[in-house]
This record gives sequence, structure tokens and C-alpha cells, in this order.
Amino acid sequence: MKLIFINIFFIFLLVFQWGLFGQSFHASVNTTTVALNDKFEVSFTFEGHETNSIKNFSAPDLNKDFLALSGPSQSTSMQIINGAVSGSISYSYYIQPRNLGEYTIGYAKILYKDQEFRSEPIKIKVVAGVPKTKQNAQQPTAGVSEQEISENLFIKAVVDKQRVFKGEQVTVTYKLYTRLDIAAQMSVSKLPSYQGFWAEELETSPNISFTTEVIDGKQFRVGLIKKAALFPSQSGELSLTPFELKVPIVIKKKRGTGNIFDDFFDDPFFGRRETYEYTVKSNTVKISSVELPQGIIPSSFNGAVGEFNLKAKIDKAQVKANEPIALKLEISGTGNMQLINIPEVKLPPGFEKYEPKVAEQINRSNKISGKKTIDYLLVPRIAGKIDISPIEFSYFNPNQKSYVTLKTNSFTIEVLKGDGTSDFSGLSKEDIKVLGDDIRYIKTELGSLQKKDKPLLFSYGFWFAAGVPLIVLLGLIAWKKRDDKLSGNLQLLRYQQAQKMAKSRLKTAKSLMTENNHAVFYTEISKALFGYLEDKLHIPKSEFSLDSALHHLQKGNISQEILETVKNCAEKCEYVRFAPKENGIEAMNQIYNDSAHIIVEIEKHLRLSS
Repeated sequence: MKLIFINIFFIFLLVFQWGLFGQSFHASVNTTTVALNDKFEVSFTFEGHETNSIKNFSAPDLNKDFLALSGPSQSTSMQIINGAVSGSISYSYYIQPRNLGEYTIGYAKILYKDQEFRSEPIKIKVVAGVPKTKQNAQQPTAGVSEQEISENLFIKAVVDKQRVFKGEQVTVTYKLYTRLDIAAQMSVSKLPSYQGFWAEELETSPNISFTTEVIDGKQFRVGLIKKAALFPSQSGELSLTPFELKVPIVIKKKRGTGNIFDDFFDDPFFGRRETYEYTVKSNTVKISSVELPQGIIPSSFNGAVGEFNLKAKIDKAQVKANEPIALKLEISGTGNMQLINIPEVKLPPGFEKYEPKVAEQINRSNKISGKKTIDYLLVPRIAGKIDISPIEFSYFNPNQKSYVTLKTNSFTIEVLKGDGTSDFSGLSKEDIKVLGDDIRYIKTELGSLQKKDKPLLFSYGFWFAAGVPLIVLLGLIAWKKRDDKLSGNLQLLRYQQAQKMAKSRLKTAKSLMTENNHAVFYTEISKALFGYLEDKLHIPKSEFSLDSALHHLQKGNISQEILETVKNCAEKCEYVRFAPKENGIEAMNQIYNDSAHIIVEIEKHLRLSS
């Protein structure tokens, strides 16, 4: 009994300490070295699980050594990770030093559940002039600092999940927030890198539509600029690098001191306006990818993650020997359809199976979904009733956190005897009719036959007749060996057919260019270029990225000019939604020629190096 009481006491103590020490209150500044008469930001932030229990915030005396220009500006945030709710509240001030020297910003106080928290003091050094390390970053534009611009123009990258299973979809959304006037078309400065993910671009409007959203009492115009579905191909903590846009903004020349928005949005007739191109970056997002459970894994599991259905049907249940049967499998649902491996079809002896035809229909509106159809051609060679075993397909369901195995029904096929050769025994002479010259009588005399003096063995005709079939036979054997080698080595087959597939897609792209089908043209060009690089450089589809392709080409001593052209073409295909529509045909023609040039040059280089 005493032992139980002690355990309860320690559990209560741990819970109490977690509730108390799970909170924090700290101060931060955007710089610890500031120029005289230059302003900087100081923030006091409380982080914990119950931010509603906060009260009585008390700031230090900022006006003792500094001039408080604005504040406090209050901002709050909340996040839910694996069911645990946490949040933070920040109180921010803009202050300006009065004199040179070193000063200390005192501690702030706050009450949380009647418990007082204090921030740590911060030392500030005030110098005469802008520090060299911050010179470029704080360079004013039309009297407005980049810091002021960044507070009113930014990109937020948001994911729907921060912890996922390997192969599970996580959706990242990039939104542009602005309170400034955008002067012209935006352009992409740097695309985010999805290292460790298989990425699928989700459908968004080619034109950015802005809505309004209030953040910390300020009204922003918000536009969706990019959306992608990511599927982790490895476990661990993975990062999405920032997405960068070049945004030309209109700034009014400031006439003196005061709030930036007094000049941004007032005085439309007398304000002097300037256009400034500002590079805005999104935040870096971290995602935790965990391995799939390693317990009892179904034998038919090949890496599919999501929620799927399986259907199978045959076109006929009774057939003659040597006549074909069509078997159709259909896998549908949500998940990365392109990475699903074809289920194994186990056939009994006496069946011949040909290479299946695979077709995909992918929906990229939000969750990646669709269906994959696999058509098999089966040919029975023996008669009788033959059973085809159920076809199995297994996947991992991340919502249920378990493996699911789907099975089709078994199929029973009745194979009848095929048509044999005709039997002419028992037919009389009268039953045989002469049809034209089809039947001729056998000669009974030799006629004009002569004996040849030269032996047949030494004639040209003999060796020609004997040699041609031998050459044809050797050619057929070589072709058969090559075909078997390619069939057994899918990677080599893709390598051999890479140029042919690229030409086919470029031909489709050219017809789309003629029709002025802008969006689909760039998609087809992207498929032609990326598909060619995947097959030619032996890069699996799940591991392909522009950086990896450029790395392989560089290792293969491809010229820098071609590398730059590859990069430019890939970026143009991605940037098409931000490109102006003027000169659309010229731009499409240019990227078409560049893509064809890339493929021709890489083929030349590979032939010379082989």
C-alpha cells in the first residue's frame, strides 16, 4: 500500500512538473548590433499548451535608453501535431536607440496560471553607422526598408501533415500574402527542392485569384501560387527548401518619417511612385517520415500506400484451344498510382501469357487518385476445365495503420479442343475436282532432261541457296538474343527506346503548339524531356529530380551549355503559369527547339563515348 502511494505521488509530481515546465517565455531581437537612429524589433514570446491562461503581460521600460516607435503588436499561433495542441503569443515592439554605447533591454513578465514567468535580458550594441554585415540587407528603397516590405509581402508554405508514413501523401500549399501593390507579372526565382520525396504537381488555376485574410488585425490579399503532393521515398526528418518569387511592387516615395502605410496607400495624386523588384521567400518546412510497420507483411505487398480497390474480369469463360482470352485488372483509389507495381497473375500449366498493356487515369485535383488498368492476353494451349487462382494485391492503409490484402474471385475456364487439320482419307477420285491449275498430272516421261557436266557442289547457285538461309538464321538468332536480353532487362529496354519515346512526345507537343494549346503543350514537353532523361540516365521515376539529372549529365561530361539548356527548359515548363501570354507561339517554338536540341546532343555524346 505504501509503495502504491509513493508511485502515485511521483506520477502526480511528474504531471505537475510537465504542466509547469512545458511552458517557456523568452525575448528575441532581429539584431544585437544596430546603427544610431535605426530601428529594430524586439519580441517577447510565450510558448505552451494553454495560451488562454496567460494574463498581465508587463514589458520592460523601453523608453529609458530607447525610443519606442510602435507596439506592442500581438500575434498568436496554434498547431496540432499528433493530437497534441500547442500555441504561442508574441508581443512585438519597434524601438530606436537614443545614443551610442551598449545597453540592456530588461526582462518582461507574464502570469500563467498564477505562476510568474520572466524573459531573459538582452544586450544591444549601438554603433555610429550601419554595420557592414547588415549593410545590404537594410539598404533602404525609396525610403522604405526591406524589413518593412517583408512584413507586408511574404509566402507561407503549409503542409496538411507533419508526420507521415513512408509512401503516404502529404500536401504542401504555397500562398502569397501581400498588402502592397504588385506592378507586373511575377517570376519564379528558385523552385523548392523535394529531396527524399516523389512529387506530383497538383492542379491550380493558371491565374492567381486573391482573397482576403486578416492576420494580427491586418488585412492581407492572399493568392494560391503552388500546390504539390509529396510521397516520402525515405524515412527520417525531411526538409522542403524555400520557394522564391521575384515580385515587382509599387512603392510611394516617402516624404518624411511616419508609418509606411501613410505613404503606401494615401496621397495618390502627389506621391512619387517607384517600382522595386523584391525577392520573397517561403518558410522552410520539415516533415517527419516513419517506416512502415515491420511485423507481418503480406507476400503480395509491393510498396503501395493509400486506399485502393481491386477488380478483375475475363471476356469469356468458354474458349477453344489456341484462342485468346482477355483478362482485365483494375486498381482504383487514392495514393500514388504511378508507383503501384502490377500484381502477379499465377497461371496453371497450359496457359501462355503475353506482356500486359497498362493504362492510367490520374486525378490531381487535391488527393492523388485515379485508376490503373492492366490488360492481359492469355492463350490456353490444352483442352479441359482450367482454374485461374485469385489475384492478390496488398497495400498499407495509413489511416488504419495496417496492411490490407485484396483478392479477386477465381476464374474457371472451359477450354474446348481446337480445330485440327483436315483428313482426306476415304475420298474417291470422283470426289476430287480439278480447279483450274491447282492439280496437275504426274509426267511419265523425262522429256528434255540433260546431264550437267559441272557438279552442283561447285556452282554459285548452290552456295547462294545454302548461304542465304544460314545468314538469315544467324540474324534471327542474334535478334532473338537481343530481344530476350531487353525483355529481361527493363532498364536496358527503356534506355534503347528512350529516344523513340521522346520523339513521339515531341511530335504530340508540336501538334499542340499548332493548336495553341498552351498548358498541355508544356506538360507534354516536360514529359518528353524528363522521360528521356529518366530512361537514358537509368534514374528510377521515384528518385528522379532535376538536380539528380543534371548531376548524372555532369558526370557524363555533357557540356555546360547543354546543362544550362536542360535547366532552362525544365524551369520554363514549371514557370509557365507565371509567364505572360504575349508571344506565346514564339515561346513555345523556342522551348520545342531547345528540347529537341538537348535530346540530339545527348544522343551524339553517348554514341561518341560508347
